[in-house]
Amino acid sequence: MARKIAIIVGNGKLERNVSGIVDGAQFVMRFNEPNLAGGMSGEHTDMVMLAASSKVLYRRLIAPGFLDNAALKAAKVLMLAYHPDIIRRYHPRPNIFQRLQGRRADWTMEAIDVMGRAGKEIRIMPPQTYNDGCSELHIAGPQMRKVFPSTGFLGICYTLANFPASEWDVKLCGFSWEGWKRHDWQNEHAWVRNKIASDRISLLA
Repeated sequence: MARKIAIIVGNGKLERNVSGIVDGAQFVMRFNEPNLAGGMSGEHTDMVMLAASSKVLYRRLIAPGFLDNAALKAAKVLMLAYHPDIIRRYHPRPNIFQRLQGRRADWTMEAIDVMGRAGKEIRIMPPQTYNDGCSELHIAGPQMRKVFPSTGFLGICYTLANFPASEWDVKLCGFSWEGWKRHDWQNEHAWVRNKIASDRISLLA
């Protein structure tokens, strides 16, 4: 019996049009404000993994066209990658001057309000999932206040934990392994390469 296909789509550049494969998959995950790459990654979206721990998210939430994104419209589930307890314990806190300018560390409630009113099912990743992700990347102790697993990495971890290899073929595309300086891109990429080498993940593009 053929396995079902789960595709995890990053927001990086695609080398070829994979829209037909993505739109035909049984499960598709995207991240934050999904980049549909000019139609090259299709529109099928079941879950969007979202970081609710930066002002960038709040700017998106209040932007008039944010919910017009085709992938966000299609998504059935919004998963908040960082539990409020994780944000409170580990993520950087704005200083007093930044707080006066309206900056906060946690925008979870705003995301729930906006996306809930848009009719989305909202889930929050449990703290243990985050802690397990840190362990996979060997992030421990004081380092947990300086280095944070990316939403992409946590999304891959979530998929592997919930989609057994006997039933699902998990594929990745659109990952550039670069961005915010507080993510350990090198180790995340190495972790994924190990999963590819063990045939747990394959690359779509």
